[in-house]
Amino acid sequence: MASNAEKGSPSSIGNAPSSNPLSRKLNKILETRLENDKDILEALNALSGFFVRNDLRSRRNLRSDIEKRSLAINEQFVDAFGKVYTSFNTLRSEIEAMNESCNQMTERLMAAKSETSDLITKTSKLHNEKQQLQMRARLANLFLEKFQLSPSEIKILHGSRNDPIKEEFFDALDRVKQIHNDCKLLLRTSQQTAGLKIMESMALSQEAAFERLYRWTQSECRMLTGDTTEVSSMLTKAMEALQDRPVLFKYSLDEVSSARRTAIVRGFIDALTRGGPGGTPRPIEMHSHDPQRYIGDMLAWLHQGVASEKELLQSLLKKVLATDTAALVKEVLTHVTEGVCRPLKVRIEQVLMSEPGPKVMFKLNNIIKFYCSILRATLTNDSPLVNCLGEMDNLSMKMFYASLNSHSAKLLDKVELPPPNLGPTETLIQGLVLLRELLASYDAPVAELEDRQIDLKKILSCIVDPLLQMCTVSAASLSAADMACYMINCIYCIHSTLALYEFTDDHLEKLKAQIDAHMDTLVSEQAGYILAQSGLGFIYSTLQEQQNNKIPLSSVHGMDAKSVKSALVKFDSYLSSHDALLMPHCALLLSTKIRERVQKQSVELVCNAYESLYKAVYNPFNEYKEPSSVIIHTSEQVKKLLT
Repeated sequence: MASNAEKGSPSSIGNAPSSNPLSRKLNKILETRLENDKDILEALNALSGFFVRNDLRSRRNLRSDIEKRSLAINEQFVDAFGKVYTSFNTLRSEIEAMNESCNQMTERLMAAKSETSDLITKTSKLHNEKQQLQMRARLANLFLEKFQLSPSEIKILHGSRNDPIKEEFFDALDRVKQIHNDCKLLLRTSQQTAGLKIMESMALSQEAAFERLYRWTQSECRMLTGDTTEVSSMLTKAMEALQDRPVLFKYSLDEVSSARRTAIVRGFIDALTRGGPGGTPRPIEMHSHDPQRYIGDMLAWLHQGVASEKELLQSLLKKVLATDTAALVKEVLTHVTEGVCRPLKVRIEQVLMSEPGPKVMFKLNNIIKFYCSILRATLTNDSPLVNCLGEMDNLSMKMFYASLNSHSAKLLDKVELPPPNLGPTETLIQGLVLLRELLASYDAPVAELEDRQIDLKKILSCIVDPLLQMCTVSAASLSAADMACYMINCIYCIHSTLALYEFTDDHLEKLKAQIDAHMDTLVSEQAGYILAQSGLGFIYSTLQEQQNNKIPLSSVHGMDAKSVKSALVKFDSYLSSHDALLMPHCALLLSTKIRERVQKQSVELVCNAYESLYKAVYNPFNEYKEPSSVIIHTSEQVKKLLT
């Protein structure tokens, strides 16, 4: 037994051969790591649910408990699958019944299909025909929409004359024009008949619409007679639409021009006689006593009126697509302003015929010329108003020259004697004042450069030449020196006046030449006066007379050495105070520059005379003994002393 025990001991088991199945299982169990075996863990977890007591009884009954538990679970599965089986049987019977019903329906459908195949074919054919008809109907509707007017549009276009024109009318008219243009495309296709009929229908609608539009436009244009008139947008659109009918468009413009012509004539007459609203501004006729303001106010009102009419016409025709709208506006303005020509011409002629004098007449001519040039840029060249102002311009210029010639003729009728100071006379001063006023008025003219030069030459000829002639006649009784001084002063005043203005170069040169001529006379008189007062007058005159004689100068009476020496002694006193021998006339010269020139040139003549005497004394032919004792100073010394 001891040996058996030893065999059953663990040591003996551990020493048993490795081929023992039990030992292998035990070793396998011992080597197994339970935490890595999920199945065992789940089994143990399930076992812990009903194995609550770990005693011998429980361990012995563990197998039976597990089998009981497994049996109970299988019974539950059997009960559950029994219900499922019953449900599947029920479902099977229902599916079989449904299959039978489907077979029956299929048989009935096949029978019905065979019976209704012809009907389906007809139905499909009718459906296709329906689609085609619907497509044609849509095309027909689209065609009618594109090439036919709606009833409302027809009603708008063919409305009565008393109905006002609204925005819808122009939309309908544009629609008619568009349809008429689109019909040209139909004429290029096979629908030529339809295109011609539609074009004829649209043409009739267009004519009716334009007739109604023209009547309405004509009525509106006749109402444009107020002083302050605004052009409505509908009237502007009407003029734009009527340009497709040139005749109706021209008639409408004629209505506008007639209405505005009446308005501007009435406004001009009211401005002349009534004045502005409430009397402000005052009537233009109130200033008829002032020719310059009277004519200026009339022309200013017309200029403002023409500008207002131009703005009104531009607003009326702003949408007109004419090639030259500006020329069209000028043409209408020409007719509008024609009515004011007669009242304007009558009043200007009355002022001009009243002979207000050359000064006022010249200013009036400048005013008329100024407004004529402005209106010529706004109106046509053949405008009656421009022609009227051109006639008034010519008339005013003729009246001006007539008045100027009359004024110049009066200068020669009563010649005024020169004053004691040999200055300009009062008549000359008044004439220069008139000339200065005329040139000042002409300083900013509007005429062309060539016309300005021609007019200025005429004006100067009408004033300057008579003034010079008057001065010449006035100085006829004076001595040569007095005449020269007087003429120099008069011409100098005229020259100074003309030098301030343009286009006077020719007259300035002529005046300068006349001044130089009179200045030569005065220089000769001044030199003769110096020679006479200094004692060389007789000697120099004798020397001049004896130049061609063949006898010695010393043998001539009064030219001996003693006489010459005594004369030179007196001349020496002149050299010491040569400023004392100036003629009184030189002090009367108005121009300091001319006075200095006269003095300088006269001194030069004196020096030349002394040089001639010096040469004659030192000439051996004249037989002067010891010439250095006769004439002491050389000609260069004398020039140095005098200059």
